[in-house]
Amino acid sequence: MPSPPAAHRFPRLALAVAALSLALTACAGTPSASPRPAAAPDRVEPLTPAPVPALPVTVPSMDGTPVTVTSADRIVPLTGSLNEIVHTLGLGERVVARDITATFEQAAALPVVTRGHDVSAESVLSLRPTLVLAETTSGPAEAVRQIRDAGIPVLVVAPAKSLDDVPKRIGTVAAALGVPEAGAALNQRTADRIAAARKNVPATDKPRVAFLYLRGTASVYLLGGSDSGAASLLEAAGAIDTGKESGLGKDFTPITSEALAAAAPDAILVMSKGLDSVGGVDGLVKIPGVAQTPAGMDRRVLTIDDGVLLNYGPRTDQVLTSLITQLHNKAA
Repeated sequence: MPSPPAAHRFPRLALAVAALSLALTACAGTPSASPRPAAAPDRVEPLTPAPVPALPVTVPSMDGTPVTVTSADRIVPLTGSLNEIVHTLGLGERVVARDITATFEQAAALPVVTRGHDVSAESVLSLRPTLVLAETTSGPAEAVRQIRDAGIPVLVVAPAKSLDDVPKRIGTVAAALGVPEAGAALNQRTADRIAAARKNVPATDKPRVAFLYLRGTASVYLLGGSDSGAASLLEAAGAIDTGKESGLGKDFTPITSEALAAAAPDAILVMSKGLDSVGGVDGLVKIPGVAQTPAGMDRRVLTIDDGVLLNYGPRTDQVLTSLITQLHNKAA
């Protein structure tokens, strides 16, 4: 998942090499590894019927500039999570481009105009957008400024960091698109599904989980701290985020044997492409310090697809369902 991710809270080097898989998956099978939950189709579920935008509207932007939107006919979201929200609101036919992190089926055929922190202003402008949706981490800043200087409304949204951000992000995007009632309906549906998933969390089992960000091809091995974005999900799934508990204040810090030993995780959470990049569970336990943890000794590894883990959006209930299944061996 950044913010890198939703997205978008990961370090720039990690974002530059991030590639995203297509479905929620669990870890590769070994007898002692966590169970594989049923794979979910990599699709979003739009509201029906599709709402009709009531425009113009003027909405506040996180960069301090009020944005007036007069048309939602050609929308360019610069992050995968924002793209997902627009599609789920029922306005996907109006989206004309995507970030590389928008991997769900309905967006897969759209042209890629940005890769994390690598926004192409020229590519965006060539598509004649009537609205661009960005996050405070979208960049480079010069590219975003070039788009705005061309007269295109650019709405900047705060990155997602926790479950509390889900309704705020959906509501902000819906308001900018002139469909606030659809935003309220989607927020209610999302809240109901998250609540249903959380009912399956045992009251007593509190496994300790370390969130690792891995990109073996770039020798990037990082341990998530309190600002990684994973803590809220892990806590909702009935787990303890060892990075947060250990007082790691940053989003990510380089993995050390000492830090892993202090964390002593019962399980390790990784993104599916990150696990692939180090050669699966066999490669993961070769990273210094991993094999000596309870998680490494038990080969207890949890995996969630890169494109949804930290999105904090309409599919967060699927993320929680998968985490709960893998953590507690219980179908949610």
